Amino acid sequence: MASEYREVLIAGGGFAGLSLAIALRQALGPAFTVTVADPQLRRPAVDARASAIAASARRLLETIGVWQDVAAQAQDILDMVITDSRLGDAVRPVFLTFVGDVEPGEAFAQMIENGPLLAALLAKAEQEGIELVATSVARFETGADRTYAVLGDGRTIAARLLVAADGARSRLRDMAGITMVGWDYGQSAIVTTVAHERDHQGRAIEHFLPAGPFAILPLQNKRASLVWVEETAEADRIVALPDPEFHAELEKRFGLELGELAIAGPRQAYPLGFGIARSFIGKRLALIGDAAHRIHPIAGQGLNLGLRDVAALAEAITDVARLGLDPGSPKVLERYQRWRRFDTLAMGIATDGLNRLFSNRSDLLRLARDFGLGVVDRLPFLKDYFIREAAGLTGDVPKLLRGEAL
Repeated sequence: MASEYREVLIAGGGFAGLSLAIALRQALGPAFTVTVADPQLRRPAVDARASAIAASARRLLETIGVWQDVAAQAQDILDMVITDSRLGDAVRPVFLTFVGDVEPGEAFAQMIENGPLLAALLAKAEQEGIELVATSVARFETGADRTYAVLGDGRTIAARLLVAADGARSRLRDMAGITMVGWDYGQSAIVTTVAHERDHQGRAIEHFLPAGPFAILPLQNKRASLVWVEETAEADRIVALPDPEFHAELEKRFGLELGELAIAGPRQAYPLGFGIARSFIGKRLALIGDAAHRIHPIAGQGLNLGLRDVAALAEAITDVARLGLDPGSPKVLERYQRWRRFDTLAMGIATDGLNRLFSNRSDLLRLARDFGLGVVDRLPFLKDYFIREAAGLTGDVPKLLRGEAL
């Protein structure tokens, strides 16, 4: 069977895959052919999650013309408070607060529900004329100057570069023989949306409890997205409870600061783990998003790391493609890996360390971490650095994350 030629074939039509396709099309035009293959394209899925979009990721989405379509549904995070307590404690003292903008009038993060954001990315990809095929990459073989990918519908695509954006259980990563270094935490994150009586004023709250963090993340219209970490067996038990009992468990952790509560969305539990691919690249292959890394949601950085991958890979490809050179060459791939691997590993280690520090019942560790939080709270310059780091605005920042077109 004859092969169809493409410059880039992206396996995975989630946030990272669609963002990369749009960025490449806008930078290089329709002559630079890009196909996105994902069997889940255009299939509605129940997703209770919302995401904290860091300032740099928002700049990327704005630059590729997607954020404008969802900005009215986004909620600025205006400040954040961190507490450390036990479930039965009558008082939850605040040990650390973050408040301020990364630039005047620019919040360090904004909350948006996943469904509208993914729909906006899909609509923009269609508007840009990107080929979207609702099938998988079944297998591939790599030659000297092409990768030959056989799709689930029987087509064969010869691409200069194959991008694995197919999630934490990436089949392409496995087929390429790239292993992950990591572990399961024995924890799951319960995710749901809650409506509450009083306005949250744009405040995000992270209660550190012995089982794991309980994050209350502000959404519009007096609602909040919850990321509620428990040991896996306990999370499964809680999710399966009848509504009144689930509500009672929720209220124990949420409190009544925002008044009466009501469940306003489906509840789901997601197993948590840590993993970093031993290599982010192979021969004519690049891994992005969850295919390259899986981290704990304790700092809300998973989606943002994926969009940082997109910005780096898109810039590396664009710089050589404009010269008529090979977008799948070792030079492009090695530049991408150098750009992203250290940052990703550093964030992974930080989130793993935070989870281990806070998800335990040690009184000694609790005393030490509360002292440390108090010290950080009294050092404005250090808090400002942490805000800019979480916003993705430190180090060698790719153009799209600075809000600059490629």
